[in-house]
Amino acid sequence: MDRKAKILIIEDDQEIRRELNTYLSREGYETAALESFADTAAQALKAEPDLILLDVNLPGASGLRVCEEIRKVSQVPVIFVTGNNTSMDELNCILRGGDDYVAKPYQLPVLLARIGAVLRRTMGRKDGTEARLEYKGVVLDAAAAQISRGDAKCALTKNELKILYCLYEHQGEIVSREDILDYLWDHEVFIDDNTLSVHVTRIRNKLKEIGAPDFIKTRRGLGYCI
Repeated sequence: MDRKAKILIIEDDQEIRRELNTYLSREGYETAALESFADTAAQALKAEPDLILLDVNLPGASGLRVCEEIRKVSQVPVIFVTGNNTSMDELNCILRGGDDYVAKPYQLPVLLARIGAVLRRTMGRKDGTEARLEYKGVVLDAAAAQISRGDAKCALTKNELKILYCLYEHQGEIVSREDILDYLWDHEVFIDDNTLSVHVTRIRNKLKEIGAPDFIKTRRGLGYCI
């Protein structure tokens, strides 16, 4: 059985926070909410959510700054929920690392639909794929955008995550560079052959950090395999 997705609510208005918590819990999500906003990014990461609802206008650091701090170490999806509702506000939220943007006042069913769409995209549920895959002791957590082995973990960028996911879907098989590039194109990641080499090198360095240096093997003239 799939576990419930965990949503972290970062909203300084107590009434809105309570409303979101009640509504999302009723819809079957696990919820958590911050009630203090000191070192907000660190608190958010510690909660290990599958998705963050983030208000822009927070006490102290703005939600935009919080998202930037989160993006330094995690690709956990972030939906901004804010009273700032111009097109420039929306663009600013996306450029700072947000996955979506919902302006206040919003209809709860609309917010729920946005949450569902982002989770399907980031947790891989829409096409029946899994959010968490394991092969030879190495765990790929698509929801958290990280790779782990035992207690060692390393965050992945979106492109690194997609490349690894492609290899996990073909465990024990050789996947050509052309097939990887086609897979990335189908999933809205547009990189060229040279950039693919750079990403694979970075992935290998991260695998080395968690104690799996030989996880990805190169088959010269053919492609890669795990």
